[in-house]
Amino acid sequence: MDLLKADVFEKLGPLLSAEAAAEAPGAGVEAADLEQAVWVRLLESGPRDPDPTGRARWLRRAVRAEARRARRRARREIPYGMTPAQVGSAPEDALLHGEETRALRSAVARLPGRCPELMKALLSPRDLTYREIAGELGISQGSLGPVRSRCLGCLRRMLAAEVAAPGLRGKER
Repeated sequence: MDLLKADVFEKLGPLLSAEAAAEAPGAGVEAADLEQAVWVRLLESGPRDPDPTGRARWLRRAVRAEARRARRRARREIPYGMTPAQVGSAPEDALLHGEETRALRSAVARLPGRCPELMKALLSPRDLTYREIAGELGISQGSLGPVRSRCLGCLRRMLAAEVAAPGLRGKER
């Protein structure tokens, strides 16, 4: 069985490399990643047709399918540390993100008690730990979680009152 696998790898390797190199730029991935995904697919299911042209046809389809999957994944994923408005190039996206941020900061400023200080620390781009936030605010680290929970509840209620509820969909009774 190992001899058969080695034979398949030898015969399909150059074709797979060429197909992956051709499809990779359009998919936005490296050819080696695309090639590896197809090898995994080949090992999982593999072409059942012993005819070499059938294997080649299967391999081309598999490369194209993996390239489509990579393109879909690239459209859905957002790089870590970036907001959707930073990824989208449309000026409307940037404007909407700015308005959302201003509305959120305005609502945070209207929160009662220690909530504004706590929420500003949590929203800080410095990405503070609970220990650092507790030290800055002068409260115990153990009470930070419950206070945060109460503040988020208040913020949720405030924003829900400001934002109109979505309309009913479908058939109304």
